[in-house]
Amino acid sequence: MPSSSELPAFADGRGVFIVRNAASGTAVVRADPAATFSARLPEATIHELAPDEDLAEVIAGAMRSEEPPAVLGVYGGDGSVSRMAALAREHGRPLLVMPGGTFNHFARSAGLDDVDTAIDALQSGTTIEVSAIEARADDGEPILALNAVSVGTYPELIDERDRRRASLGKWLGGIVAAWRTLRTAESLTIVRDGRRARVWSVFVGIGRNDPQRVATMQRETLVEPTLDVRIHHARGSRVRAMASLAFGRRTAAVLRAVRLMPPRSDVERLVVAEFAMTVRLEEGHPSVFVHDGELEEQAPAGFTLRCVAIPRAVEVFAAPSGTTRR
Repeated sequence: MPSSSELPAFADGRGVFIVRNAASGTAVVRADPAATFSARLPEATIHELAPDEDLAEVIAGAMRSEEPPAVLGVYGGDGSVSRMAALAREHGRPLLVMPGGTFNHFARSAGLDDVDTAIDALQSGTTIEVSAIEARADDGEPILALNAVSVGTYPELIDERDRRRASLGKWLGGIVAAWRTLRTAESLTIVRDGRRARVWSVFVGIGRNDPQRVATMQRETLVEPTLDVRIHHARGSRVRAMASLAFGRRTAAVLRAVRLMPPRSDVERLVVAEFAMTVRLEEGHPSVFVHDGELEEQAPAGFTLRCVAIPRAVEVFAAPSGTTRR
């Protein structure tokens, strides 16, 4: 992969292939970026990802063309960004991230608040080699994650939301899913280093996260190849289990002030290079895990999940402030 000093300034977008996932960010009102693309990157190739298209096949086709792209870009949410990051790594290309999802955790960590900021980073050639998680369930294929991998209450919430999304939409489906999960969520058993534990959730984040939160979705460093693990032991109520999923700093502060967040004694923190656990499930409990908001279904009886921190996993265009901590 070329170093930062060797990357050209793609002032007009020549050599840039951007995939736009129109399905991302449907839970928020967001301006259409088409006019910005036309004005600032007129020579870029913009591909609108159809619902039945496979992103890997789209990129493979672009790389087989007579003029394969020098930069791979994506406009979408965290799931789309992580999938494109894996492909950028596979094809040895730098990644252009354009926030187009609901939360945009990774883009915000990289200092990319909007499309214009991302294009500024592209045109200035400001890049950074970011660390990532490589997650593998049992003997499955490895999955690259740029934010976090999780089991427990959060994957159950995503599973419930996805079941209702077709009929209710993402926003309303999420509200209904949160209410149902609040009433029905059950703790699960994990086995780690030969020890059993009942937990509400386990979050495996990449890079150190805010020590005050359970949900490690907003990394504080892009470079450090460290896993920040939070194990929320099942000593409190479902209400606290749901409150622990608060992603925003302000929301978490409010919930903590009214004593809805779990106490520190309920949350075990590990800072490690590798982490493994076996998830054992009772009948009726969904056998799933989540990586950057994407749901992965597993064998009904449970599974073993292994996570490894990968240094310099992919080169990403980033705002200067995002090269350390935004």
